[in-house]
Amino acid sequence: MNGREWFTACFRGMVAVAAALLLCAGPASASDIDLSKAIVIGSGPKTVIEFTDPDCPFCRQAAKYFAARSDTTQYVFFLPLPRHPKAREKARYILSQHDKARAYHDVMSGRLDGQQAFAATPAGIRLQEEQQEIARKNKVTSTPTFMLFGRIIEGF
Repeated sequence: MNGREWFTACFRGMVAVAAALLLCAGPASASDIDLSKAIVIGSGPKTVIEFTDPDCPFCRQAAKYFAARSDTTQYVFFLPLPRHPKAREKARYILSQHDKARAYHDVMSGRLDGQQAFAATPAGIRLQEEQQEIARKNKVTSTPTFMLFGRIIEGF
């Protein structure tokens, strides 16, 4: 084996290892996510999976953006961040409502920001914990995080 052949073989090996690491270490694909645990908003042909925080300003911008679109179906999971002290309470409130999509829009628009307390049901609390576990399993650590067209996009 000459130098060029050796280099080519090593390069191919490194590419194969890098690809395997990316595939194994990266977040799970959308097909691994239990969408029955999400809030479903819209009914358009384009699927968007979103991990959001009710008090994240960038998440609120994304909510406003998607509210103006009719071509998407959003699957929303809550990942309240510690730096937003009311976020967990708001997420549990939303997940406790019969009309979760409407509660989502009310909270994400800021209309309920002055409210002191948010009532939650045991089912809403449990669903919020399940959603947080889904985020953890998929290595989602920031908001907003989107999964669309087979890609993961962090930020808005």
